This record gives sequence, C-alpha cells and structure tokens, in this order.
Amino acid sequence: QVQLVESGGGLVQAGESLTLSCGVSGSIFSFNAAGWYRQPPGKQRELVATINAGGRTNFADSVQGRFTISRDNAKNMVYLQMNSLKPDDTAVYYCTLGTFIGSGYYPSSGWGPGTQVTVSS
Repeated sequence: QVQLVESGGGLVQAGESLTLSCGVSGSIFSFNAAGWYRQPPGKQRELVATINAGGRTNFADSVQGRFTISRDNAKNMVYLQMNSLKPDDTAVYYCTLGTFIGSGYYPSSGWGPGTQVTVSS
C-alpha cells in the first residue's frame, strides 16, 4: 500500500513560479518511475511530466521548457518545478508512482488528494 500526499499549490499570477512536492510512504519498491498529472476544471486528467529510475524526464508539449520534474529517493519525495505559469496551467495536480512499459508510463500507485494550482491573468 502506497500513500501519496501532494503539497505546494496555491494562487499565483501569470509568469510566476511554484514548486509542488509529493511525499511518498509505504511499499514503493515495485515502482521505478514517477509522474505528475493535472486535471483542469471541467476537463480530463492529463499526464504532465514523468521521470524514470535513471532520471530521464519527459514532458507534455504544453509545459515543455517551463516545468521540471525531479525525485529524491532518499527522502521519498517527487517534485514539480513550474516556471512561467499561465492561466491554462490552472488545475488540480496529482503525483503518481508507476512503471514504464516501452515508452509508455503506467501509474499504479493510486491517487493522492492532489493540490490546487490557480494562475490568474
């Protein structure tokens, strides 16, 4: 059983930055990758960023060059650094643990409560 708790969200203005944190506890040894998802209001959840066991990262086109994902295995933490935020980044953000099969990321840890990010124009 894995527990995930996201934090760091808030209300910011366009162009500002936020760093989201995800604390992980429980049995994490079966997971070799992590990812951040977001769900904008009225829309489906979408994958934003992933990081594999070797530290290789991937990003959705909409956040490429603005967001950075990182992990601290010693602290069981996953982070999402978000720069140059836009109103379209407004969403609830969720972190997950999972695995890569080929080039596809598959979350399997379940979902935490998420953290709300609101970007005003």
